[in-house]
Amino acid sequence: MDLFNNFYKGKKILITGDTGFKGSWLCIWLTELGAEVYGYALPPRTKDDNFVKSNLEKIIHHQDGDIRDLELLRKTFNQVKPDITFHLAAQALVLPSYNNPVETFHTNVMGTVNFFEAVRSTPSVKVALNVTSDKCYQNNEWVWGYRESDPMGGNDPYSASKGCSELITSSYLKSYFSSGDCLVASGRAGNVIGGGDWAEHRIIPDVFRAYFSKQDLIIRNPHATRPWQFVLEPVFGYLMLAKTVYEKGRAFTGGWNFGPNAGKDHSVSDVIGHIKKNVPELKYKSDESTNKPHEATLLKLDISKSLTYLNWRPLLKFEETIEFTAEGYLSEKNNVDVYQSRVNQIKQYISKF
Repeated sequence: MDLFNNFYKGKKILITGDTGFKGSWLCIWLTELGAEVYGYALPPRTKDDNFVKSNLEKIIHHQDGDIRDLELLRKTFNQVKPDITFHLAAQALVLPSYNNPVETFHTNVMGTVNFFEAVRSTPSVKVALNVTSDKCYQNNEWVWGYRESDPMGGNDPYSASKGCSELITSSYLKSYFSSGDCLVASGRAGNVIGGGDWAEHRIIPDVFRAYFSKQDLIIRNPHATRPWQFVLEPVFGYLMLAKTVYEKGRAFTGGWNFGPNAGKDHSVSDVIGHIKKNVPELKYKSDESTNKPHEATLLKLDISKSLTYLNWRPLLKFEETIEFTAEGYLSEKNNVDVYQSRVNQIKQYISKF
């Protein structure tokens, strides 16, 4: 079942950050849709990364490159001549942003500038989609969800850099892409989980690192509430947004939220409790230290705009999100064909549409 009616078949798609978690899943889905997929990113960090486990280096066209290298980025764009491009290359974590703010701002702010400069120099691009984060919003710890029109912001360097990335997107949209053939949009998603993510300082990778090494899991903020999503939920959103912008035009440019349904946010403790149903041997305890960097405890997205105007909606219940995620990690340790395992999850996912 193709949710996109063969839209992507035969199209050239360039993805920055293809070696990352969401980027690699996007590559797999696009490959299965018949697209000609190109990637530009730093090499994978570890042999366990989804890009490596899924053998994507032999499946797509990949170029090693730093998003901060404008000359190489432009050269890659001009050689590929993509129809659609997705920007996912980023420093994607809150805690490392405290330790290295310069790299975080350089990568996430100037990386966004470089992306749009590469797009500007490549006439073939019809849609450029910047993937940012729910943390781009100025978080006032409200009990209601943030809408696309709410102010950008962020206290920690990562969140601030994502707010800046959105402001840059808006600036380029108004300054350079308000007319002409190229259309610009951005996708904002919450805490995305799923097999293949082994980044440091993320709760789900920490869970399975602890589980596989038979160590106790240390939980930093058990009461923190997040809009948890299985990775295919926002990836579905990005694909549907790019298609809609391409087909329907300028009215669909700008920012779009992708998150769980209203009232479906859960705490870290909820997540751990449901994971234990899938891996009952998991042992954990809370980090009682008081000297921890600030992380928001409450964050919600309002997805009304995407529900109303895109042919998109969240397809998984919270329990299914956790089951899909656990299944993805466990499959990596069972000596299976990981690429095919990911494809099978895509098929399971779209069967719920």
